[in-house]
Amino acid sequence: MARGARRSSVSGPRPDGAATRASLLEAAGPVFAEHGFDRATAKEIALRAGANAAAVNYHFGGIAPLYAEVLAEAHRRLVNYQALARAASVDTDPKDRLRRLIGLLVRVVRSQGDASWPARLIARELVSPTPHFERLRREELEPKRALVFGVIAEIMGVSTDHPLVAQAALSIMAPCFMLLIAEKRLSEVMPPLGRGHVSNERLAARLAAFALGGIAQLASGEGEA
Repeated sequence: MARGARRSSVSGPRPDGAATRASLLEAAGPVFAEHGFDRATAKEIALRAGANAAAVNYHFGGIAPLYAEVLAEAHRRLVNYQALARAASVDTDPKDRLRRLIGLLVRVVRSQGDASWPARLIARELVSPTPHFERLRREELEPKRALVFGVIAEIMGVSTDHPLVAQAALSIMAPCFMLLIAEKRLSEVMPPLGRGHVSNERLAARLAAFALGGIAQLASGEGEA
C-alpha cells in the first residue's frame, strides 16, 4: 500500500504549465512598466505571479526573452492588428478609411489610464529603446505600419515606398504618440485637449481633417519647399 501510495504521488497531475506561463506574463507587464527592463528582476515577477523563483527561466529561458514577449503583448493589447485591418478595409473611399484609423488610434490611446501597463511599457520602450525593440518592430509595428501606409498611399496616388507617404504618416502618428506618453501633462498645459473639453470623436475628426488637408497639399506639390 505504501509503495502504491508513493507511486500515485509521483504520477499525479502536474501544475498547469500554460497557466503559470500566463501568470508570469501578466505579472511581468506591470513590473517592466514600473522598473524598466534593466531594473526588473525575475524574482519579483515570479513573486507577483505566485510562482517558483526559477519559473521565469523554465518557461521563457530568462528575463530577456520574457521582456521581448511582454513587449509584443503590450503592443497587441494597445493596437490590435485585426482591429486596424477592419478599420482599413471597411469602405472603398481611402479617406474614410483613414478617418476610421485615426478614430481607432485616438480611442486606444485615450482609453489608457495611468494604471495601464501596456501604455506605460510601450511609451518607455519608444522613449528609451532596448535591444528588444527590433522584435517589436518586426512582429508588431511593421505589419501595422504597412496597413496605414497603404491607405495613405492610396489617397495620394503613389506607391507605399514613396517618401511622401512616410512624411504624411509622421504627421498622423505624432499626435497619437504624444497622447500616449503624456496625455495628462498635455491637458494640463493645454486644457482644451483634456477629455472634459473634447470627445474622442471630435478630436479624431479634427486630427483627420488636419491630416487629410496636409496630404492633399503634399500630393499636389504645394507642400514642397
